[in-house]
Amino acid sequence: MDKQHQIALIGGDDGEHAVFTEDSSHGTCKLTCAFRGKAIEAQATDFFKALCLIRQQLEPEGFVPFCYGASLNVYPSGMARDMGRGLKAYRLTKGEPASRADLVEIFSAGPDVAPASVQAQQNFWREWLAAPRA
Repeated sequence: MDKQHQIALIGGDDGEHAVFTEDSSHGTCKLTCAFRGKAIEAQATDFFKALCLIRQQLEPEGFVPFCYGASLNVYPSGMARDMGRGLKAYRLTKGEPASRADLVEIFSAGPDVAPASVQAQQNFWREWLAAPRA
């Protein structure tokens, strides 16, 4: 059964949303984003990667989904990607190790979401990896 998520689009009209639909029925993680009468699809080894592929197609149109999966300081661990299909990721703080309390669902949103491009998010993750831990 496909699971759907209604997610606000930053850069769109007031109150504009996209519907993201998960499909893992064929052994891969397929994600569809429907908005403004069109649909973008991506298939990947996990849903975080599929979300990134869709975000890269939304970025030229000026859209960023308002969810943890598109937040600057959120990134999944290898285990979250392998075992959890990339549906959960960690909120990261430079200089701090990630803990279980930092896990969030990538299609959820909260007041601490910092919408970012895929490149900015990857750069933050690399900086977090390189930063000395407290």
